[in-house]
Amino acid sequence: MKILVDSHSHTVVSGHAYSTRMEMIQAAKNRGLEALALTEHAPEMPGACHEFYFQNYTVVPREVDGLHILMGVELNIMDEYGTVDLPAGVLKSMDLAIASIHGPCYGESRSRELNTQAYLNVMKNPYIHIIGHPDDGRFPIDYEKLVRGAKETNTLLEMNNSSLRPGGFRVNTEVNAKEILELCKKEGVYITTGSDAHIDADAGEFSCIEKILQETDFPEELIATTSYEKFYSLIKRK
Repeated sequence: MKILVDSHSHTVVSGHAYSTRMEMIQAAKNRGLEALALTEHAPEMPGACHEFYFQNYTVVPREVDGLHILMGVELNIMDEYGTVDLPAGVLKSMDLAIASIHGPCYGESRSRELNTQAYLNVMKNPYIHIIGHPDDGRFPIDYEKLVRGAKETNTLLEMNNSSLRPGGFRVNTEVNAKEILELCKKEGVYITTGSDAHIDADAGEFSCIEKILQETDFPEELIATTSYEKFYSLIKRK
């Protein structure tokens, strides 16, 4: 099994990332990927780009030297109602959208119930394709409800390589990711793979994800990113 799509990465325009678009593309090509998603942080993240940046995606080529480029966004979930920081009119023109909880935008963790409700509500948004790093124990959630919600809304759940790195700032990620994977196996829910790279050296880096997929004996048929065609067809189910 080989992962051929990186569904989550950032360039310098995200504000706290360090490589250009072309540097990320070259790194993805060097890794042998078929596709790279450039998913910049949305406007409420401190230092991120303005809404106009996303509105201008129409000028960006979607293929460079045989590598498919998906122009997207990592939205900030702002509250338990599933509010995000770009309007539907902008989101509907993008190739894909991730929605994630980030402390600088969501604030302090709510209760487990309200954190779960935030994810369930945001997955109802027809323009959101992926839930980003739901493994972060700083924002506890009910994973059974998360997986069922993903199944009901055709939303992909992310395995995030950055989360799973030893010494990462997110909490209890390996245990939580394994629980998510076991529930996805049980419910037949697709997962996606994101490097969450903020520098070109990490684009297409999935070693921590591959390790946990092996440890849980996760079925290849439920991994959305083993080909570009498979990934694209799955995000277009919404």
